[in-house]
Amino acid sequence: MIRQPFPACLVLAVIVLVVFATPAAADRPPNVILILIDDMGLTDLGCYGSTFYETPNIDRLAVSGMRLTSGYSACTVCSPTRAAVLTGKYPARLHITDWIAGHDRPFAKLKPPDWTQHLPLEETTIAEVFKSAGYATAHIGKWHLGNEEFWPTTQGFDLNIGGNHRGQPPSYFFPYEREGIKLPGLHMGMRTEYLTDRLTEEAKQFITVNKNKPFFLYLPHYTVHTPLQAKAELVKKYEAKAKPDAPQKHATYAAMIESLDDGIGQILTRLHTLKLVENTIIVFTSDNGGLLSSTTNLGLRAGKGSAYEGGVRVPLIVSFPPRIKAGRASDLPAMSIDLLPTLVDLCGLPEEESWPKWDGISLAPALTQTGEAKREALYWHYPHYHPGGAAPYSAVRAGEWRLVEFHEDGKSELIHLKDDPGETTDLAASRPEKRDELLTMLRKWRNEVGAQMPVANPNYDPARAHQGAGAGQKGKAQKAKAQ
Repeated sequence: MIRQPFPACLVLAVIVLVVFATPAAADRPPNVILILIDDMGLTDLGCYGSTFYETPNIDRLAVSGMRLTSGYSACTVCSPTRAAVLTGKYPARLHITDWIAGHDRPFAKLKPPDWTQHLPLEETTIAEVFKSAGYATAHIGKWHLGNEEFWPTTQGFDLNIGGNHRGQPPSYFFPYEREGIKLPGLHMGMRTEYLTDRLTEEAKQFITVNKNKPFFLYLPHYTVHTPLQAKAELVKKYEAKAKPDAPQKHATYAAMIESLDDGIGQILTRLHTLKLVENTIIVFTSDNGGLLSSTTNLGLRAGKGSAYEGGVRVPLIVSFPPRIKAGRASDLPAMSIDLLPTLVDLCGLPEEESWPKWDGISLAPALTQTGEAKREALYWHYPHYHPGGAAPYSAVRAGEWRLVEFHEDGKSELIHLKDDPGETTDLAASRPEKRDELLTMLRKWRNEVGAQMPVANPNYDPARAHQGAGAGQKGKAQKAKAQ
């Protein structure tokens, strides 16, 4: 597994966190801040091995709790992972299996299924769970799970700032508008205002207003998704730092990460000021692997939109000073679907009969060193094509083994991740018994969750198979309706 040591200087940060923290209120459940970054790869942080990007505040957060080195997104693209975070369910079970509205290849060998392009109101979201427990709830940032009838305030959030049907911001500089569509709650602002900074300010305000009661803050930042735009002075800083032969060298991307890191630092400071550190759980993760045109996923194969580890391995940090020992790293495999049950467990929320059965498991026993977090395997299902390289596939990780089944030709690739984290050697032919074992597991899981499969495309044309047509027809209709 990829494991990087913490910088020694960060030990001081833990001491600072403890000194300035106050005991958790006995009569109040913990607050929760769930931070979801868009398109951030596993190695885009200093605490995960980057020497180009500067992330001292996120590194400080990591050393205050546990840093998982085998964190996974539920999908290689954003919308399915966001649905998984909110529901604790696999995208395949939800039938939300591509970014909304998806990529269409009308002449490809396979035709994607008729998948769901919104988060159904019938689903029980993490916001609804916490709201029912008396929490104030806020969504600040990117939504991308359907049109206005499915926006955050219909899904358990008291407040929605910035979330609509779009998958990327019109601009990172005010006004945040394109084609007459503005980001909700962000209509007013300064001309020099930067979106990441504005979302940080909104998050700090929500924390302050709700300092005397439990709150659940979901902060899904738009950054570091395209369009790549950053503050000019920071871009210049990284242009001077970049080395032409280095794997990570995109100055604008690095500047965007620094603005994000500065915002995380401001949120940590606000928690210190309000004496909320000891009673606040903070989770930091990403919705898929890094986009290869922006970054390099050091040591991993490929990136966003692929079937490989670079498309789904992401940073995952959990901090909760009273119960999670500081400065620890773990190679425990964990996924987006685990966040809901884990947070419910850490907060001690009483189980309700109305809650559905989640696909995720609670990581709390492993995080708090009170037990183990056991599961048979992790699964992925992507019955679509993606410009990042993916053709329809399913995958499973069981122990140190990972198998990918490609649906165009039925081929399977088998990798032993501990020996080969870069997925360079396919062992399917040399280890047929392990290949067949994982294939059986994968196909059984697909049947259990009701995974939708791609079908033969009657318009298949090998000469034009790789031609893309942008959003699918259903997505175009939704887009037209929204506008």
